[in-house]
Parts: sequence; C-alpha cells; structure tokens
Amino acid sequence: MSVISSSPAQPPATGSVSASSPTTCESEEARPFAIRRQSRTAPLAIEAAARDYPNGWIVGPHSHRQGQFIHATAGVMEIRAGNRLWLVPPQRAVWMPPRRVHELRARGAVSMRTIYVAPERVPPGFGDAPEGYVVTPLLRELIVRTIYRGEHDVDAARRARLANVLFDELDAAPIDSLSLALPKDARLARACADILDTPGGDDSLAALARSSGASTRTLARLAHEEFGCALSVWRQQARILAAAPMLIAGESVIRTSQALGYETPGAFSAMFKRIVGVTPRAFVAGRCADRSF
Repeated sequence: MSVISSSPAQPPATGSVSASSPTTCESEEARPFAIRRQSRTAPLAIEAAARDYPNGWIVGPHSHRQGQFIHATAGVMEIRAGNRLWLVPPQRAVWMPPRRVHELRARGAVSMRTIYVAPERVPPGFGDAPEGYVVTPLLRELIVRTIYRGEHDVDAARRARLANVLFDELDAAPIDSLSLALPKDARLARACADILDTPGGDDSLAALARSSGASTRTLARLAHEEFGCALSVWRQQARILAAAPMLIAGESVIRTSQALGYETPGAFSAMFKRIVGVTPRAFVAGRCADRSF
C-alpha cells in the first residue's frame, strides 16, 4: 500500500493493492458516479451523498465547508489529512472536520456513503481533528437510509426523527482508527515511503538509511521522535494496514501473509490481532475491536 500521492496523476506504487493505474479526479464534484441529496431537515443541516469510485480513483487535496463523516459500504478508501493516513474499510468511518484539507484514494471499487454536517450543527462530541470510528450495523443502515430518505421521503417530521437517531449513533460510535502516523522529516519520509511502496520488503535499517540520506542512528532517532516507537514497529503497523485492503478484496490469509513477508500465516494472524484487536477472518466478517494504533 502506498501513501496517497500529493500529485494525483502518479500511478499506484509497486506494492499497492491497486492493479491498474489510477483514474484521477481533481475534486469530488468531478466524480464519475455520484448522487448528492439535500436533507430537508433544516434544523440539523445535513446533506448526504452516495459516490461510487473505480479502483485507483484519486480525489486530490480538497476541503468542505461542512464536516464530513466518510464511510464506504463496499471497498476500502485510503484517506490522508496532514501527517496521518487512515484506512476506511466497510467497518470503519473517518470524521473530517469542516475546512480540513484531505485527499482519498480508492483501493478497489468503492461505494462511498458520506454525511455532511453544517459547521454550526457539528455535535459537541466531534472534535476539530480527524478521527476514526467503528461503524456498527445500525449506524451503517442509518447512513444509507438518510441518503435514500433525502430523495424519496416527503414526510419532514420523519426525516427529522431519522436525522436525530443518526446523530445519536454518530455521537455514540466507538473511536477506532485504522491509521498510521506519517513523518514530517524528509529523510524519515523517504525511508517510510520505501516501506509503504513495498510493505512486504525486508530492507534493513542500514539499507533504509542509505536510501534516505541519513545515518542509521539518525533514522532511528527520528522514528522515535516522530512515532514514539522504533521504525521496525512502524513497519509492522504499515504491513497490517496494507493487509486490510487485500483481505477485504477476498485474498486469503495465506496469500496475504506471504505477500507481506511473514514466515507463516500464524505469525501474520498473531500480529494482525495484536495491532487491530481481532483476527484477520473476524476483521473481514466485520467484528471490530475498540482499538487504534
């Protein structure tokens, strides 16, 4: 899996789950398949949108006046905002505060279902920084229903009740980020880009240091300063993040573990559970633990 490029025209990295060159999109308004529906529940100021993106589709850096609760009912999205990368499979969502610049990439065909909230109506529990959340089956259905109702339901009172329940569920959603810190230092960024481009690689710290232009001691120090852990620990997190799109796409645990450089499927499954909180099979089945890294 590769970090979303700041230049949307770049093809997927060698280690990317995407098998084809990306189609690019400069803004969400230029999307290929989309339905945007304005909820008539004026007091809550909600908009809901359904967008389908093909594999590799990139939405470059952009922001919205509203806050955005980003979810995908199918496929996996990769979202970057600032120095953090989120992975959004169907079991997760990301809250993006109003006017926060972010970008996304489709890892496989994606059915994005998103809720926009006017800045003055953002629930008190939602912070001013992006955050990952667990999407329960009820919350998922409420998101989908809100999109449908915005177009077809003529009963304003019923729409308002649905919106209120949606807000209650959003506010109660457990925080759980499938996310990865990204480096600020250019030398560490080069080493991390090498890892993200080939998450199954086994380059030593010395090899990564040579390609980054830093000494091994400097690279190790930078990792501890920026990530709070050794670069080898960050690499394990990056590998697990790379595994999620493969598993969601139907890849077996055996083939995923081999692609990511694990000696045995058991070793991979143990590391996956340690970081994500559930086994790979439970993750694909949609059973999420309340944990983030």
